[in-house]
Amino acid sequence: MKNDFLIISFIGKDDKLGLMINKEFFIHNLDSKKIDKQIISDILNFLKYHNVKLDKNFSVIINQGPGSFSSIRISLAVAKGLKISKKIQLFGYKNNDLKEFNQENVEKLVNKNLIEKKLIKPIYLS
Repeated sequence: MKNDFLIISFIGKDDKLGLMINKEFFIHNLDSKKIDKQIISDILNFLKYHNVKLDKNFSVIINQGPGSFSSIRISLAVAKGLKISKKIQLFGYKNNDLKEFNQENVEKLVNKNLIEKKLIKPIYLS
C-alpha cells in the first residue's frame, strides 16, 4: 500500500470520495441521485483538481459493502477500469471497518491493515 490513494465509498448512502495525496486528505461528497451517470467524471475531476498522477505508486480503496448492489458494482467497475488502464493498486474494505469518513479513521483503516487485496466478494444489501 502506498501513501497516496483515492478511497471510494459508494454504497448508496452518504457517498464520498477521499484523497490522500502528499500527506493531505481531501473529501468530496457525491450526489447519490445522479451518481450512476457522473461518478467517472466526478472522480477524474477530483483527481485533476488535486494534480494527482495515476500510476503504479497510487492506490484506490473501494468500499465493498454492505450496500446497494448497483452502487457497489459501479464503484468496482470504475476502480477496475483505473487498475487496468493506469496500473494502480486496488484494495477493498468493509463498511463496518470505517466508523466515520474522515482522515483519522481512514488512516486507522489503512494502518491497521483492514484493507484487502482481494475484491472477489462484495457484500450487498437485499
